[in-house]
Amino acid sequence: MTAAGAGAEAASESPGAGPPSPEDPEVAARKRRFAELLGEFRRTAVLVPLGGEPGGIDGDQAMLTADLNGIRFILAFSDEQALARYAQARGEFSREWTYRTVLGAKLLDVAVPAAGVPCGVALDCADGPDGMVFPPVMGIVPDEVAVDRDLPENERGAGL
Repeated sequence: MTAAGAGAEAASESPGAGPPSPEDPEVAARKRRFAELLGEFRRTAVLVPLGGEPGGIDGDQAMLTADLNGIRFILAFSDEQALARYAQARGEFSREWTYRTVLGAKLLDVAVPAAGVPCGVALDCADGPDGMVFPPVMGIVPDEVAVDRDLPENERGAGL
């Protein structure tokens, strides 16, 4: 099961029962698995399509992003096949896709704060439950740009 699927499953297991306890062994296991996925992403070079407005890194085109509910997400892909699936889903398979290879840690630690708005990273977004979302919350992005930095600790999103 992917981390995205794990989160959806957790939300649907006990309707109306409230959130599971942080001491729940299943919750602890999911947190460990997410931490492993986050660590793997941070150490991995991913493909980031260019196509936004000029003014990105080194004056090139900006990284391709998508906005959802007031949050900007940098679109990243694990390989050319994942990028091709995204292009196909958009009906833009025949056009040339320019991209940069960027370390996941650099996206989270440098590109996200540089966005100037709440921002996270969406990895392999055309792959449904096999994709991954790294939201702008503490423990994922630098604390100073996390959207939950002013919430009480028990309400922060890093406890995913």
